[in-house]
Amino acid sequence: MACSAKKQVEQAVNTGNYNQAITTALQKLKTNKNKKRKAEYVIMLQDAYYKSVERDLNTIKHFKKDNNPELLKNIFEIYNDLDARQEAIKPVLPLYVNGKNIVFKFNDYSDAIAESKAKLSDYLYEKGIDLLESDDKYTIREAYNTLEYLDNINPNYETTRNLLNEAHARGTHYVLVSINNQTQQVIPRRLEDDLLNFNTYGLNQFWTVYHATPNKNIGYDFAMQLQLKRINISPERIKEREFIRERDVADGWKYKKDRNGNVMKDSLGNDIKIDKIIRVKARVNEIIQSKESQIIADVVYTNLKTKQIIDTFSFDSGFIFENIFARYRGDKRALEQEDRRLIDNRRVPFPTNEQMVYDTGEDLKAKLKNIIVKQRFN
Repeated sequence: MACSAKKQVEQAVNTGNYNQAITTALQKLKTNKNKKRKAEYVIMLQDAYYKSVERDLNTIKHFKKDNNPELLKNIFEIYNDLDARQEAIKPVLPLYVNGKNIVFKFNDYSDAIAESKAKLSDYLYEKGIDLLESDDKYTIREAYNTLEYLDNINPNYETTRNLLNEAHARGTHYVLVSINNQTQQVIPRRLEDDLLNFNTYGLNQFWTVYHATPNKNIGYDFAMQLQLKRINISPERIKEREFIRERDVADGWKYKKDRNGNVMKDSLGNDIKIDKIIRVKARVNEIIQSKESQIIADVVYTNLKTKQIIDTFSFDSGFIFENIFARYRGDKRALEQEDRRLIDNRRVPFPTNEQMVYDTGEDLKAKLKNIIVKQRFN
């Protein structure tokens, strides 16, 4: 394994993957760094470090010559990488090979980082403002991403926070939700309220907001209509089955006797007693109450600007009411554990059709949420 790790570091250095080489070497040098067997890691770490610094500084040099503001982010991040790489190596220093101190020359990049961050911040701020001139929501979201990066590297720069709030508000798709009951049956009011209460859906969609109640101050982009097509409710069913349970059980005791009919003794001279086994029976009558409901529905998305339907999803939801209980005649000791549980149950009233429809709503909400989460607006 040690040989394999050394080959990994060596290969990473030879292929120019210096950061991987440095990371692996540092992991190996966390313990027993001055052991003779760790010397190769020290040499490869030094080699990878100097090569990575040389490459990064040359890259920055070329980027600066291009004088392309789009490269300011690259320059800033490379300076940060240079500094982070030094800080990662410092904890394992000093390092020795055959008693000789292996030198790592570090640079102070603080001024370069500050200067590149200042130039990048100015550029990102102006770019964000320019992008916000657009009325296209996706361009506005690009402005948000630009300004969010700026706020991460330079918190509270100018009016970045205000611009972020503006970009989020303007870049958000607003969807107006409604229910269209085409079933010719009354839908429980509480089910309709639950379906339209989007606070209970656990949605976490940054760029999409659903409203069941229109806000006159908002220009809605899309409409989502839940069209309830049909409601099916089965009759109340009762199914019975009867079966016999039999079991051998201990019922008292008797003396153990030999073949001559004499009571047998144990090693202490006491009479030996054994369980008296008998077969017991019970007749079990199991009753199953069941009732089913189904809602068939469509979800239709419409672009309110073009008045065109953009997506339609068909699905159905169901709910099954089931209550199982049992009665028995005979010896209770013959019953199995599940039988005992069922005889403790009782017949219950069947739920009303309205309750069945409402209970179907939980499955309906789950499937509706799945559609909402997957929906993408173009």
